[in-house]
Amino acid sequence: MKKIAVIALFAVAVVGILCFGMQKSETQNADYLRVHIRANSNSETDQAVKYRVRDAVVEFLTPTVAECETKAEAMAAVKRQLPAISAVADEVLRENGFSYGARASLRQEEFPTRVYENATLDAGMYDALIVELGTGTGDNWWCVVYPPLCFTAGNGNIVYKSKILEIIHRFFGE
Repeated sequence: MKKIAVIALFAVAVVGILCFGMQKSETQNADYLRVHIRANSNSETDQAVKYRVRDAVVEFLTPTVAECETKAEAMAAVKRQLPAISAVADEVLRENGFSYGARASLRQEEFPTRVYENATLDAGMYDALIVELGTGTGDNWWCVVYPPLCFTAGNGNIVYKSKILEIIHRFFGE
């Protein structure tokens, strides 16, 4: 009888730990708004233009998210900008001789584990800005819109404007 009680207690503890871990991960995922830019295909030219679109979208979004103090504010601001985000991507595509267009939307997506400098985001469902170029079936680029962790300069180093850095420090309690 004691063995059954110990086994039952152990099973309850394991289930509790698993449930707490899953709940923590879901809560942690809820703190982020990610961005996912999907190329039209894996051709060299489609992949190259994906990065040009990325640079233009990041430059366009920087002032928008810099003013946001919460993820909810960032989601609302990005939602208001969806037509403009599509237009920015369309302009880059057109300037580079592509006949297909872009579509921007906000939705939940599954993401793998990803490490950004001093933050690790676990695999799971995240709210995300999705920018599909053409068919959107090529390799993709993803990062974080809020808090803004991935806004890079041309040299690949992370560069933050003072307002963004303040938000990140406040978010991570630094």
